[in-house]
Amino acid sequence: MLAVAKVLKSFGTDGGVLVSSTVELESLNFKEPVFIIFDGLQVPFFILDCQPKGGRYVLHLNDILSLDDAEEIAGRTIYADAELEEDEEPDFTGWTIIDHGHEIGRCTGLEDIPGNPCLYVEVNGSEVLIPLHEDFIENAEPQSRTLFLNLPDGLY
Repeated sequence: MLAVAKVLKSFGTDGGVLVSSTVELESLNFKEPVFIIFDGLQVPFFILDCQPKGGRYVLHLNDILSLDDAEEIAGRTIYADAELEEDEEPDFTGWTIIDHGHEIGRCTGLEDIPGNPCLYVEVNGSEVLIPLHEDFIENAEPQSRTLFLNLPDGLY
């Protein structure tokens, strides 16, 4: 899953929330749930309404029906499934790769191995191949061209 928005604050008394986002939320499939983590568990919500508001969005989510409900999710991150359409391939060339909060290098290309795409990453003057598996991806920030990973020890 990828972080797609951050709940900034409640908006109105009907459960609306103001969120910031690095993706165009209108492009999400509203028939698919988004998730907010509570006590380590991914709780699904459906977006009922999404209105742009000055570079941010006002969202209404199912089961968030009051000001108190909205204030309970203020400050939380909204996640969505990271599945890509079959014909859509990510291009992280030139992106900065971060692992466990530390910059490890810059992506120089993609090796499209069927069922196991890998990134070429320049690490300390050498090029290494890092698997691009959805379980390793913590977040992607297209605006800053940064990919945050959580890689197992020894991969680079």
